Amino acid sequence: MKISKRTEILFIYDVKDANPNGDPSDENKPRIDEETGLNIVTDVRLKRTIRDYLYEFKGYNGENDNDIFVRQTPAKAGGINDGKGRAKMFSGKDKDEMLNNILDKCIDIRYFGGVLPLDKDSITFTGPVQFKMGRSLHKVELKHIKGTGAFASQEGLKQQAFREEYILPYSLIAFYGIVNENAAQKTNMTEDDLELLKEAIWEGTRNLITRSKFEHTPRLLLTLTHNEPNKFIGELNKYISINKPEDLQDEQIRDISEVEINLSELKKKVNPDICKIEIKKDDRVKITGWE
Repeated sequence: MKISKRTEILFIYDVKDANPNGDPSDENKPRIDEETGLNIVTDVRLKRTIRDYLYEFKGYNGENDNDIFVRQTPAKAGGINDGKGRAKMFSGKDKDEMLNNILDKCIDIRYFGGVLPLDKDSITFTGPVQFKMGRSLHKVELKHIKGTGAFASQEGLKQQAFREEYILPYSLIAFYGIVNENAAQKTNMTEDDLELLKEAIWEGTRNLITRSKFEHTPRLLLTLTHNEPNKFIGELNKYISINKPEDLQDEQIRDISEVEINLSELKKKVNPDICKIEIKKDDRVKITGWE
């Protein structure tokens, strides 16, 4: 059944001794707002986490009529496909049938929409699932780390190359998202898709087990599904904060046990009579203001 109600999403996770989202135009440093000192994570990073989880763990790999559209696929002429080549992999007797095949098979298009390039034009789907950029709930500290690599920088040299990287000792990051029931009618996003999205946000983050992404831990996932159409609160992340000891500076935070997530302002905005509330939280998280 297609989505018929609007859902808002608040997702909080933390990162320890890692790079949550490097900026390739700035030495791949973690993104930091210079004015506020807050860590920024793009919505593209979270969408990739969701796509990767569905591809690697839930069978959305093109083998059983379930697929991820935005992924690398081999081109017939060699190399990898461009967007047009990828779209042509979903054959149909005409354009409409091809588009229907893409929507039926590709859950990421049903979620996030996309521009589908065709031979003579392109079709744009507006995704029902949209996220704002994530921001840390506190100022962060940037660390520059140097180390010795395993190999020389080029053949014949005797000295090993040095490697450099930038990490954050700790960052507690909040994302706000919304699922628009009107756009879902165009992409055919279903209630089952929504449940899988929640799983992918949580488990996908927990399974970011690479050298640069290890120690990503989901801490809180709150969803509000409104009973009335077109109703939403908006910017749920603006109504949350953290409590910490007065002598602990933001940049000194190193673990979730050192803070509380304060939901008191958000609680004032939420009316349980007009929306369904679901909360999933990590056992180590301390929450205040939701009693």
